[in-house]
Amino acid sequence: MHQRADFLRAASAQRLAAPGFLLQARKRSDGEPVAADLVRVGFTCSKKLGNAVARNRAKRRLREVARLGLPSLGLPGWDYVLVGRPEVTASRTFADLQTDFARAIADIHAGRTMKPRPPQPGQKGRRRGK
Repeated sequence: MHQRADFLRAASAQRLAAPGFLLQARKRSDGEPVAADLVRVGFTCSKKLGNAVARNRAKRRLREVARLGLPSLGLPGWDYVLVGRPEVTASRTFADLQTDFARAIADIHAGRTMKPRPPQPGQKGRRRGK
């Protein structure tokens, strides 16, 4: 996923907090132009994680976890966003991150998630912090 609108749609859908990251997931609607059999994934790490080196390291770890886990765990027609957590994503052992990912995907698809975040009025198309 590359477009901000895709990330915002995922942020307002299902989410699950894992020890190493936050997983946001949504099933795409039939009207979207993206092929229905694709599994899309996005990654985000805010400046709370640290400088650019720390953020990139966390994103590399999340990318590898998704690369290894999504082919067997992801469902076609779904979008997944992995959000890095400060001081945890970069320092947690890789095996624990993989376990967190497998458990989070299973819980998302079983419906055991946090309540979806309601859309914020006045936020559409506006970048926060700018």
